[in-house]
Amino acid sequence: MQNQTAGATEGINLTCGMSGSHKFIFTLVPIVYSFNFIIGIIGNTMVVAVIYFYMKLKTVANIFVLNLAISDLTFLITLPMWATFTATEYNWPFGGFLCKTSAGMVIFNLYTSIFFLTALSMDRYLAIVHPVQSRRFRTVAYARITCVVIWLFAFVLSVPTALTRDIHDIENPQTTVCAILHPKVENTKRLKDLLLAIGVLKSLLGFLVPFIIIITCYCLIGRALLRVKHIQKNSRSRDDEVLRMLAAAVLAFFLCWAPHQVFHLMQLLTQQSLAENCTMLEIIDTAMPFTICIAYFNSCVNPIVYGFVGRNFRKNLLRLLRCSPGRPAGPHPSISSKMSALSFRASEALSLTVKSNVSTDVK
Repeated sequence: MQNQTAGATEGINLTCGMSGSHKFIFTLVPIVYSFNFIIGIIGNTMVVAVIYFYMKLKTVANIFVLNLAISDLTFLITLPMWATFTATEYNWPFGGFLCKTSAGMVIFNLYTSIFFLTALSMDRYLAIVHPVQSRRFRTVAYARITCVVIWLFAFVLSVPTALTRDIHDIENPQTTVCAILHPKVENTKRLKDLLLAIGVLKSLLGFLVPFIIIITCYCLIGRALLRVKHIQKNSRSRDDEVLRMLAAAVLAFFLCWAPHQVFHLMQLLTQQSLAENCTMLEIIDTAMPFTICIAYFNSCVNPIVYGFVGRNFRKNLLRLLRCSPGRPAGPHPSISSKMSALSFRASEALSLTVKSNVSTDVK
């Protein structure tokens, strides 16, 4: 809830009323939050458990997927508070500290999730398109360093959001909200500039730039697969299946976050406007809870797209559910056996291309 307000910090009067306060929001949104919480907690907990108990952390993909699942879990534990906040008609009963912490955790998860998805996409690109040259970079040590950098960078980016949130008493209607700090007369411009900077970073680093990187990686992967298919005319459905899986990951990322980013951009424009447009604020504040629900659903989709499609993962999940002790014998499996097989066949085919070119030169 991001309403423009007027008055003192204590007992704020809303100049546009309680924008977006429709009764169906207070019923439907908490139900969706609860669904996201249950499915997300179960799915991501299973991913963490399967990787920890049955998959050795000796592949870059496993490390990134494990951190992605932990990132989603750290965010999902705040969903009951946001569900309560909405169910009680935007009344925050948990105090100022949890208001700041929960708001910061939302943005923290936004950055960590997208950064880990981007890192995983870049790793897939290197493994498939440059399997030989990337060997010295695609190591467990580099993957762990990358994870630490992502966690720290995401934390730094989420701090301003936590600092600009607090609880406020609203007079019309009588309630206590967790929202952006109310600007005083002397710091209105400075706070507006800070909110603009936070919003632009959220759109650029939290969506646009990672999405461009992900799309670029998968386009290059697709081009490499077409070259492999041209060389190995018999290789068929498995390559197509992997390509569909990668496309599903990109599509899920875009569909979950694009609606929220569109309304977030509209919100930025209204915040910078000199004149208040109560009709536009009403539209944004009504739509925003639902776009947030869709964005939060990405935390449920991630385990499905990156974990459950893997044959080895499903096999180890059954072992976990049966409480079978020990690790599987033989070489350690990656998070997606299909991806690993594809990397091998792509590198093999690309090496065949190099050899054929060399033999042509010799002739």
